[in-house]
Amino acid sequence: MRQLSGLDATFLYLEKPEMPMHVGAMHLLELPAGHRGRYVNDLRRHLAARLPAAPVLRRRLWWMPLNLANPAWVDAEPDLAQHVVEIRLPRGSATHGDARALMEQQVSALHPVLLDRHRPLWKMHVIEGLPRSATGRKQVGIYTQLHHAAVDGQAAVALANVLFDLTPEPRDIEIRPSRRTRTFKLDMVEMLRGALSNEVAQVARIVRDLPATLGTVAGTAKNALNAKTLLGKGSGNVTLAPNTPMNATVTPARAFAAASVPLRELKNLAHAHGATLNDLVLMLCAGALRSYLQQHGTLPRKSLVAAVPISLREAGDTSADNQASMSLVSLGTHLADPAKRLAHIRAATAAMKATMGRMKSILPTDYPSIGVPWLIEAAASLYGKAKAAERLPQVANVVISNVPGPQVPLYLAGARVLSNHPTSIVVHGLALNITVQSFDAAMDFGLMADGAALPDVKALALAVDAALDELRALPVPVAVSVPKVAAKPQIVSRKRPASRAAAPKKSPRAG
Repeated sequence: MRQLSGLDATFLYLEKPEMPMHVGAMHLLELPAGHRGRYVNDLRRHLAARLPAAPVLRRRLWWMPLNLANPAWVDAEPDLAQHVVEIRLPRGSATHGDARALMEQQVSALHPVLLDRHRPLWKMHVIEGLPRSATGRKQVGIYTQLHHAAVDGQAAVALANVLFDLTPEPRDIEIRPSRRTRTFKLDMVEMLRGALSNEVAQVARIVRDLPATLGTVAGTAKNALNAKTLLGKGSGNVTLAPNTPMNATVTPARAFAAASVPLRELKNLAHAHGATLNDLVLMLCAGALRSYLQQHGTLPRKSLVAAVPISLREAGDTSADNQASMSLVSLGTHLADPAKRLAHIRAATAAMKATMGRMKSILPTDYPSIGVPWLIEAAASLYGKAKAAERLPQVANVVISNVPGPQVPLYLAGARVLSNHPTSIVVHGLALNITVQSFDAAMDFGLMADGAALPDVKALALAVDAALDELRALPVPVAVSVPKVAAKPQIVSRKRPASRAAAPKKSPRAG
């Protein structure tokens, strides 16, 4: 038994029918030539072989008596017939619409369905009936759901390293035999004793670290004020966000859309403009949001503010839990000149990093939890029912997350993965989440929105392409040649000898 950290458990307490707390991805796969049978069976067999190396898929929740404190993870074998399901599109779907649009419709419909808390908190939907690829091969879609209480973005990438392969032939992986010989079982007294022991340890840690924490906070605040970066007018990061259609109380409906941009070209543009890859991701989102809001007559005169997750993980840490916090970055959407907007974003991200660099070491991911489940659940319900998002000022307009992923071709159960668009969470007051992940030769954008606040989120996804054209048109301030890259690059399979096949490595964090 391992009790959930305070941050992990918070995603459970916040979850309501209108606020599902699972993340995942929308994948398009191309099956091998001459494939026979149902791919869902291939995937189940593949997962059965990999489960011993993926403990995050083999655990379920064990609740404390009266929900007094955070629940715990305990071992549980998943029923793959329930966790990996097949969805067949209506006959004729393959001849009407493209594969991405058909999958976006399925994700929009499936995302609001909560995961069963009596089972391991994950599910995969295999979508059959898509159009064939440009090479004439059969395509299938996969929509994955994994509860945010179990993983953050980096932990999900670590899980992908276990499940995906670099070649069509699945690699052999090292499996450590389990030492468990009996079914997990605890009585109420043991559970309460464990919860109380954890509380004592948490309080002791807070008291022990308090002097260092206060010193770090004071030093960081002094530096920020003196430099006039984070808290001064130099960045615009710390300010109340303007009112937009995204700052609304969310409903159970969801609307999902995807976009992709060439990764190599984006890296070259970042180098040419002296920016980071993450700066350009924010630039593309800012340009798309500005264009979208202008078309709807709702562009504020004040800059939009993005809530940007930051990783608190140590290098090499692949544990399956949440180790992240949130920062604020001004997007410069009030600036019509894209060059000035990019300079604004670069200044804002630099100010955020200067301040958060020291703070990362003291930001907590765990805290005492006795009574916390009741408080958070009650507060979440009250906030939604009172429509506080429309009544109270907001500190951010949108969540934008950039998760570095594998920049090589990948395969799943023998099928080539063509795209990997993340799907994430929207909450009251933040009805739009844009999560971006590098994959193979592209940066794949996943835009998850509340279906009532932004039913036409597809128009916003299309605006990402226009924002890229705007970025391409900017004069290059340094003498760097930026090669032209096709908007939809053709990916060539890279085969490696079977003896040298290994799990895909994580790329360095963008930005």
